[in-house]
Amino acid sequence: MREANIDIGDYEAKMIDEIRAQVGDSDVLLALSGGVDSAVCAALLAKAIPGRLHCIFVDHGLMRKHEGDEVEAAFRDRDLNLIRVDAAVRFLNKLAGVTDPEQKRKIIGEEFIRVFEEESKKLSGIKFLAQGTIYPDIVESGKTEGSANIKSHHNVGGLPEDMAFDGLVEPLRGLYKTEVRALGRNLGLPPELTERQPFPGPGLAVRCIGEITHEKLETLRDADAIFREAVDNFAAESSTERPDQYFAVLTDTRSVGISGDVRAYGYTVALRAVKTKDYMTCEYVPLPHDLLGSVAVQIVAECADVGRVVYDITGKPPATIEWE
Repeated sequence: MREANIDIGDYEAKMIDEIRAQVGDSDVLLALSGGVDSAVCAALLAKAIPGRLHCIFVDHGLMRKHEGDEVEAAFRDRDLNLIRVDAAVRFLNKLAGVTDPEQKRKIIGEEFIRVFEEESKKLSGIKFLAQGTIYPDIVESGKTEGSANIKSHHNVGGLPEDMAFDGLVEPLRGLYKTEVRALGRNLGLPPELTERQPFPGPGLAVRCIGEITHEKLETLRDADAIFREAVDNFAAESSTERPDQYFAVLTDTRSVGISGDVRAYGYTVALRAVKTKDYMTCEYVPLPHDLLGSVAVQIVAECADVGRVVYDITGKPPATIEWE
C-alpha cells in the first residue's frame, strides 16, 4: 500500500530523479490520450528529459464527439513531438463480435502496445514506453497486496508480456486522481487540462455494452455530448458545482416504444453523474428531474435507435464508476 499523505513538490522532484535514472540517455514514447493522467505525465516527462519525449496519440475510434481533434489542438503547439495515429478501423476490426468487458480491455491494451511498437520503429533511440497509470488503476487491476481484480485496466492487466520495450515508465502510479491534478497545476498545466473529467483509456468501448459497432458508437457519441453539454450549462447557470464525472452509456438492452404511430424497438441509454474524492468510491449526484427529463427528450429525438433513457443512482461500491 502507498503512504497516506504525499507532498506534491517532493513527489515531483523524486519522480524526475527516478525517470532520469531509469531511462538514462534513451528517448521515451508516451501513450497520450489527452486525459488528465497522460497530460500530467507528458508535462513531467518533458521536464525530466526535455527533447527526448515522443507522444503518440492513438485515435482508436472510441473517443467522445470531436475529441480526437480537440486533443490534437491542445497539444500540437507544446514542446513535444506529437504523433497522431488514425487507428479506428484497426481497433474496431479487433473488437468485432466481442462482448465480454475484460476481453475488450485486454484487446485494446494489446493493440495499443502494438501501435506504439510500430510507431517507435519509425523513431530512433526509443527504448521505454511511458503511461499515465495511477494508483486506483493498480488497485482495481488486483496488482496491490490484498486487492482483488475488479476490472483489468487496459494499461495494467491488458498489457502483453512480449512488449518490444526495455521497460515501462509510470511516474504517476503512486498518486490518486486529485493528487495528479495537483501535480499538473504544480507543473504549470492550464485548468482545461488539469480539471478535465476523467475518460477511460479504452474509451467508449467500456460505455458501449455488448458488441461494438460504428453505428452504436455514433449513437453513444451523440447521446453523451447532449448530456455533458446539458450538465455543463446547468452548472454554469445555477452556480452549482459540476459532478466529478458524468457521461452516457449505451446499454445492450432494447425495449418497445412508439415512434410516430408505429412500434419501435430501440436501445436504452443510461446516464451517470457522480461525486468522488479519490475515484476509489463515489456517490451519485441527484440531478434535478427537469434537467434529466429535458435531456431524455432530446436524446430520444436526436439519437438514432434510442427509445428509452434511465438514470444510474448506484454508488461505488457496489458498482464501479464505469459500467464495464
